Amino acid sequence: MGTIKETISKAEQAPQAVGPYSLAVKAGNFVFTAGQLGLDAESGSLVEGGIQAQTKKALENLCAVLKEAGSDISLVVKTTVFLQHISDFAAMNDVYATFFKTDAPARSAVEIAALPKGGLVEIEAVALLK
Repeated sequence: MGTIKETISKAEQAPQAVGPYSLAVKAGNFVFTAGQLGLDAESGSLVEGGIQAQTKKALENLCAVLKEAGSDISLVVKTTVFLQHISDFAAMNDVYATFFKTDAPARSAVEIAALPKGGLVEIEAVALLK
């Protein structure tokens, strides 16, 4: 019998975990990702340009984590989007739609009081493994 779960602690193109958590966990036929902020992988700083730039970078980081775990954005079945300001929903959604052009996954979007490092958006996903 194989391992029930496998953790992914590093992804070359994504920021590394900054606490006691994994970037992703593979369990069964699924991968569950940690939330991704709009952080530059090299500097660890938020990208400049507001909600749209941070959404794009968060989704790029999510793609890198999924790739490392043996999945990709086309296999995402559910996302959760955390927004510092729900008024940014439309601007976030414009960028989000460019990553999920067809067969968009199920999604929840919620406003929260604050995100790490003062981020404007954080996105997590559940995806099928290849």
